[in-house]
Amino acid sequence: MPHDSSFPFDDERDFADADRGFIAALKPGVVRNATGRVVWDIDSYAFLNGQAPDTVHPSLWRQSALNAKQGLFEVTEGIYQVRGLDLSNISFIEGDAGVIVIDPLISSETAAAALALYREHRGDRPVTGVIYTHSHADHFGGVKGILSQDEADAGVPVIAPHGFLESAIAENVYAGAAMTRRAAYMYGAALPRGPRGSVGAGLGQTTSTGTVSLIAPTVDITATGQELTVDGVRMVFQLAPGSEAPAEMHFMFPDRRALCMAENATHTMHNILTIRGAVVRDPHAWAGYLTEAIELFGGQADLVFASHHWPTWGRERVIEFLSLQRDLYAYLHDQTLRLINAGLTGEEIAEHFELPPALQRAWHAHGYYGSVSHNVKAIYQRYLGWYDGNPARLWRHPPEQAASRYVAFMGGADAVLDKARASVAEGDLRWAAQVLDHVVFAEPGHQAARELLAEVLERLGFGSENGTWRNAYLTGAAELRGGSFGTPVAVSADLLGQLTPELFLDAVAIQINGPAAWDLDLAVRWAFPDHRASFRSTLRNGVFSYVRDGAGPVLVTITVPRAALGPLAAGDLTAAAAAGLTVDGDSAALDRVLGVLQPGDPAFGIVEP
Repeated sequence: MPHDSSFPFDDERDFADADRGFIAALKPGVVRNATGRVVWDIDSYAFLNGQAPDTVHPSLWRQSALNAKQGLFEVTEGIYQVRGLDLSNISFIEGDAGVIVIDPLISSETAAAALALYREHRGDRPVTGVIYTHSHADHFGGVKGILSQDEADAGVPVIAPHGFLESAIAENVYAGAAMTRRAAYMYGAALPRGPRGSVGAGLGQTTSTGTVSLIAPTVDITATGQELTVDGVRMVFQLAPGSEAPAEMHFMFPDRRALCMAENATHTMHNILTIRGAVVRDPHAWAGYLTEAIELFGGQADLVFASHHWPTWGRERVIEFLSLQRDLYAYLHDQTLRLINAGLTGEEIAEHFELPPALQRAWHAHGYYGSVSHNVKAIYQRYLGWYDGNPARLWRHPPEQAASRYVAFMGGADAVLDKARASVAEGDLRWAAQVLDHVVFAEPGHQAARELLAEVLERLGFGSENGTWRNAYLTGAAELRGGSFGTPVAVSADLLGQLTPELFLDAVAIQINGPAAWDLDLAVRWAFPDHRASFRSTLRNGVFSYVRDGAGPVLVTITVPRAALGPLAAGDLTAAAAAGLTVDGDSAALDRVLGVLQPGDPAFGIVEP
């Protein structure tokens, strides 16, 4: 992506807003786990000052410098945020007796450090409530760093939008292995920090790598307009399902004239579909919720804050900010559909799509995290799917087989390499990456092709305004040079422990190796006494299906208390048995089911076959 000298670098209001209310930083800005391993290091981004080097897009450099500001900030009287201690923000709302915590980050360790920083300057206030704004892990994973399960069981409310728990778990279970592997590219987990490596992900700097925890919500928000008072703090909620997350909500603090917009209005264009993968989001609904928020709360709000980035103050600026964010998602949606109906494909639309001048001038509408290119393609996918209507593209060869044919047609790997070098010299990096990708997939051991593709990807990354694109390009280059680094994180035990029986059985079905199970015909009863549920499952024709309270004979009954569900889902039968799992009947039947499970591969190839 070329650098654009027309960007409004003279508009520095964001720097004033990002510094406003600063109280103190965490020093040093490093968080470790109980064994001493570093799980967060914001100090590693200390290089983000001065002018952007040639290896970083100046707009992304600016955004990263803003995101790297860390510490405790006063938002308004009684509302504080700790920013820069994880990908997301943690917010503290002071009540009559203690403090309500909004979005306790990804890791228990970073959340605990943030709470300690808050208490150092505001007193040792107890946590009197927790709010999860939505169902992504960077907004609940650190909860056990600020609240224990016993405290929640004793009555400290944990508040979340309707559908939170199922959405939070399903995203990490159904396609969790693939998403987690791809997220390592998106966030640049293995990249060194520096002008030639990770400078941030646009939404925040990167993800922490500590302990992901979960306490199930105890209070459901089920309707827009629902009010709740916790520790003397009055809140009015707006549900926004199917926007940035399947379960999400905004809320107003009327007595403090402060509006929390979760992750639906931040200082970046967000993702309609993240490059790690997810269910395609609905930009039409997203824009509609922003319009509704303006109507419901715009006249009352003197400030707006969110789960990422810095607040915006002043009623006129609040409405302008929300309106431009609304226009951003509405314009992407409406104009993509207009062009779809004119017969253009997603790639064709993305190549020439331009935002209106007012959005181009707004820093918060720039594509640091989402991008016009991949958001337009996501909207196309949402309405029309992967097929663009051209029958020549209906039944293409898969990448490895297509690559060998392309390379043969073009005269062999060495000839393609020579042509690619000429493209690189001409500055046509996108084409060079496309043809070199064929060489690497046709001949993965061709070192000259690997190195040239790595160089091309690196240069594409250096020119990218989008933080996740930069990370993906540079991570691809790193793996071409050094091999796969796998997946840095695994699914949290707390998440697995909160599986419902249905989600657990769905996870089993997803992992069945169909061909290996073609000849099996097994019926099993699963009893979940703590959930007061029983299911009869069958494995037949490679399909694992289940019916609640299903009648009929079974070979074995497996009783799974809540404590055993997490270990069983993780494949640890020994730990599951120690937690109370029992097997009554033909235990070999269970072994045959488990024997055809194929867990996800945490290190599958991305830039090579």
